Amino acid sequence: MINRRRFAAYVLFPVLLCFAVTPAVAQRRGPEIPDFTRGDAIPDGYNHDWNLGPTGARGWIYSNRMETTEARQILITEVESGSPADSRLEPGDVILGVSGRDFSYDPRTELGKAITAAEAGTGLLDLMVWRPQGDSGNTGDVTLELAVKGSYSETAPFDCEKSRVIFEQGCEVLAMQMTQDPRRGNRIARAYNVLALLASGQEEYLPLIREQVSDFARFTDPRGRMLHSWYYGPANLVVAEYTLATGDTSFMDDLERITMEIVRGQSDVGSWGHRFKRPDGRLNGYGMMNAPGLPMILSLVLARKAGINNPELDEAIERSTGLIRFYVGKGSVPYGDHAPWIETHDDNGKNGVAAVIFNLLGDHEAASYFSRMSVASHGNDRELGHTGNYFNLLWAMPGVAISGPNATGAWLEEYGWYFDLARRWDGAYRHQGPPERGNDSYNEWNSTGAFLLAYAQPLKQLYITGKQDDVVSPVSHELAESLVNDGRDYSHRTKHEAYDVRTDEQLLQGLSSWSPVVRERSAIALSHREADYESTLIEMLRSESLNSRVGACQALQKYGVLAEGAVPALAETLDAEDLWLRIKAAEALAAMGDAARPTIPKLLAMLASSDPENDPRNMQQRFLCFALFNRGEGLLSRGLNGVDRDALYAAVRAGLGNEDGRARGSLASVYQRLSYEEIEPLLPAIYHAVVEPAPSGEMFADGIRLAGLDILAEHRIEEGMQLCIDVIEFDRWGQNDRLPRCLRTLQKYGRSAMPVVDELEEILDDLWVKEDPKAKPEQIDLLEETIAAIKDAEDGPDLRSITDVE
Repeated sequence: MINRRRFAAYVLFPVLLCFAVTPAVAQRRGPEIPDFTRGDAIPDGYNHDWNLGPTGARGWIYSNRMETTEARQILITEVESGSPADSRLEPGDVILGVSGRDFSYDPRTELGKAITAAEAGTGLLDLMVWRPQGDSGNTGDVTLELAVKGSYSETAPFDCEKSRVIFEQGCEVLAMQMTQDPRRGNRIARAYNVLALLASGQEEYLPLIREQVSDFARFTDPRGRMLHSWYYGPANLVVAEYTLATGDTSFMDDLERITMEIVRGQSDVGSWGHRFKRPDGRLNGYGMMNAPGLPMILSLVLARKAGINNPELDEAIERSTGLIRFYVGKGSVPYGDHAPWIETHDDNGKNGVAAVIFNLLGDHEAASYFSRMSVASHGNDRELGHTGNYFNLLWAMPGVAISGPNATGAWLEEYGWYFDLARRWDGAYRHQGPPERGNDSYNEWNSTGAFLLAYAQPLKQLYITGKQDDVVSPVSHELAESLVNDGRDYSHRTKHEAYDVRTDEQLLQGLSSWSPVVRERSAIALSHREADYESTLIEMLRSESLNSRVGACQALQKYGVLAEGAVPALAETLDAEDLWLRIKAAEALAAMGDAARPTIPKLLAMLASSDPENDPRNMQQRFLCFALFNRGEGLLSRGLNGVDRDALYAAVRAGLGNEDGRARGSLASVYQRLSYEEIEPLLPAIYHAVVEPAPSGEMFADGIRLAGLDILAEHRIEEGMQLCIDVIEFDRWGQNDRLPRCLRTLQKYGRSAMPVVDELEEILDDLWVKEDPKAKPEQIDLLEETIAAIKDAEDGPDLRSITDVE
């Protein structure tokens, strides 16, 4: 039974703390909503305005926490000469509503839908406009004449005249822009603009396209091994798709060169980051980044299809697609080598690219899953994107279209207003960005190609626009509507309030959804209820439906200590055949605290084991590291009393060999809770974890290495002194944090560290001579302090070699 009395002890105090409004929270909430009819101005720093569809006007709309839903006015900021709004609107005007009615909800959505309706009818767009005059102003009706384009069909962009007109007009303006300035704009956006023109299949554009392909075919990053990966995927896609579409093999040598540069820049685990791998096979900085990585994977698949034949290419595709396929059924493809993303149905368009990739590879299950996630992603979901939503919009329709015309039609019925609002009066598109106070990283990007690729799907001229037959059966109209509905009822501003008003029955049904996002949102809302569903969730754990069992684990994790009666059933679930179900059961047990301690022997044994055939990346091991050892959350993070030491050692040794840096890092909690005698059997594994950093999760890989240096120093391990210097790595990201830790640890060796003083002095001299910009004055001071401390020390500990304890 869920014990609500215990709720106060575990939950009430943190909840009360959340009610205190900090300045940061107030900043996120935004300023007061301005009323422009009373003379209010745009708040300082809030400079994001919007294209207002094919009117030729731009306008500012109040936003709060990634939404414009609280706004009821649009302040005109710009009117283009010759556009429908010219002489009808002027900067300073305020749009208050459409069709004789005040705005009643999000004015962006209302205006976008009004534009859609006007283009489907007479072309007349009726606006309620307030115009400042003298000390006050006047409100009146203004009618703009838009070009009639017809309605979106039920299967748009398929069998849709409006989609055809939009695409053809957009291609004309793209061709004109490229002719006037062939190198205009960001290289990534330009690549997708070229692909949109190529997707038309029109021979008249081929000379212009070929000129662009020639430029992209010459692409290489001049920085040697530190190649910038963001530009490689789009460039290679242009060359590969052109070759496949035209049969022109002129650029095959360039296609092979770019392809193999990508292949040889892949990390040892199959990933790419901001840049390509380092000589040691690992990535720099943040590590794996799927936003640039997925277009590169797609380009490799297409390069092979175009005729590039190389075993290294085959191996690279297999490695990288293996990384991405893990997320099938579990969530969206995340930022990097992280847990599946379950807050939204897509994350910066990565599910859409994945759907295209797996469709080309003939993987029905993966293509279907990622396509359905794309269909369910609209509205608030599509507003998101790391540093902006350009890619979230670019890859939306290519992913949706794999589920067929009913899916595309239902999706555009839901979200077509956004596309119509983004379209300029000349048929081009400028990046809109998310509803934030300022402009995002893609501001001013020419997004015409990104939007036109959606309307190019029916032509099937490119592989990213459906040239290859889909391996996914088209969904029915009813299923398409259901998938779109799965993406509703979420708000950046109010979060899960819409789920909170769902009935208990609806939430329980949501726990069995195909969608990990619906399951998670349902689990959160259900945990807010007073009703006791512990027995129902335990029953779901034994369901024949895998989704139901995983959903029950998600809900029980949210209940945590309140549902400790589910521990025996969760313990049984640890033996399930499905990998992800076992992991979710372990996470739910971790949330139950002391009540789940009887399962620790089982969890330790699972962590120590491996299954290379079914779990090649040791994901079970990775997530069990978190469930057992994460600071403040893991079952063992607060104490090791009663834990069998041999079982613990086996699990820690296995975890220290996991390829994820963050998983390894969680084991530092063990270091701090074992006596020197107890930790001695682990010293060889600790030493090797310092010498060999994790091949993935690079952002977090230093934590366990630095913790290991501390332990080696405490145990007087001689080799630890040299490692303190080796780990500094001035030329690698994060050295500002590593250097102080390494030098402080080295000082613990006292006079015994004299053998490495010469190397420290060389580092110091090198920094002074080069005037290295990475070296801060306080770092130089610390180097000098460490050298002096070692030289001035009267003695040091007697040292022993790591070989003495191996």
